[in-house]
Amino acid sequence: MRFLDRHKADKLGDAIFKRVSYFFALSVIVLMALIFIILLKESFLSIKTFGFGFIYSSAWDPVASDFGALPAIYGTLVSSAIAIVIAVPVSLGIAIFLTEMAPKSLKGPIGTAIELLASIPSIIYGMWGLFIFAPFLAEYVEPYMTEYLGFIPLFQGAPLGIGMLPAGFILAIMIIPFISSVTRDVFHMVPPMLKESGYGVGATKWEVIRKVVIPYTRSGIIGAIILGLGRALGETMAVTFVIGNSHKISAALLDPATSISATLANEFTEAVEDLYLSSLIELGLILFVITFIVLALAKLLISRFSYQGGKF
Repeated sequence: MRFLDRHKADKLGDAIFKRVSYFFALSVIVLMALIFIILLKESFLSIKTFGFGFIYSSAWDPVASDFGALPAIYGTLVSSAIAIVIAVPVSLGIAIFLTEMAPKSLKGPIGTAIELLASIPSIIYGMWGLFIFAPFLAEYVEPYMTEYLGFIPLFQGAPLGIGMLPAGFILAIMIIPFISSVTRDVFHMVPPMLKESGYGVGATKWEVIRKVVIPYTRSGIIGAIILGLGRALGETMAVTFVIGNSHKISAALLDPATSISATLANEFTEAVEDLYLSSLIELGLILFVITFIVLALAKLLISRFSYQGGKF
């Protein structure tokens, strides 16, 4: 009798646990849907006024109530791309060093330092970028870039120390701790037998890393990169300090620019006119959609990559 009572209680507990788990899982989807609906509703005036032209228009004139999102979208995508190009090789190098090469006396301190970098508030990065990094670039780096690489359109412009390139550098510094920490943990999941087998057949350390460790953890590496990219796309304060906040599109990475998050941070409190406010909210909607698309593509990539064994 006690066994039957206990069995019924266990079944009831399992049923309750299952329903609670479903509720929490579905609440995430409901929350995302509500955010999208609210953004869509609040930006309806801008959508009705400008239509799809808002996305590819370069105008941004609050006085004339003429708004376009293209400079902000361009700045968001380009600054994030610069950050990923810089951060990915550095992060992979850090993770490989910590898991495969570093002596035990260095693994702990370096790992702790990486985790501490991830905990620094973004506004601190922005202040450091504005007062330390930007003057350094303006005095010692950008003049040489314009002198020796000025024939390339990307490196033309005045050496101001603020612009698209400094924003990309700051974003890279911010996302390196996230990518390297996740990648390090993923590398630790490689079965030791696989690496020992590689060494057993005469492979060098570089060959084992390139043909065993990285293929085995490919999906995890992509996930870490997408985590960093998501952080870069939505970063606000650090970018606002150093990007220059100019609603212009320029091929030169040294020129001031803007991003969606920087535009929202700078102008949201000043938007007293309905169309102005609605246009800013539509920028937020566009950022939401961009982030969703990036994460969806990342999920597709992760599902397509799986470990198929290393070949020497």
